Amino acid sequence: MGGGLIFLALFVCIGLAALGFISIPKGPNQVVARTSVLLVITCCWLMWAITYLAQLHPLIRPKRSDLRPPVFAPNDY
Repeated sequence: MGGGLIFLALFVCIGLAALGFISIPKGPNQVVARTSVLLVITCCWLMWAITYLAQLHPLIRPKRSDLRPPVFAPNDY
């Protein structure tokens, strides 16, 4: 999977945010509820995107500690 999944998830989150923005009932706390819904969706997507991209392109190459050191034959030098 490439970076296209990031944008697909972004568009899904934008749709969920728009749905949440429209479906909040009117009342004295409407602004707080809308802000909370948008903030939660944005933070969840951002955390997921950072985690996904960190696994897709790791900065540090993993090192296995359970491997034996390489053994060279006398003619390999």
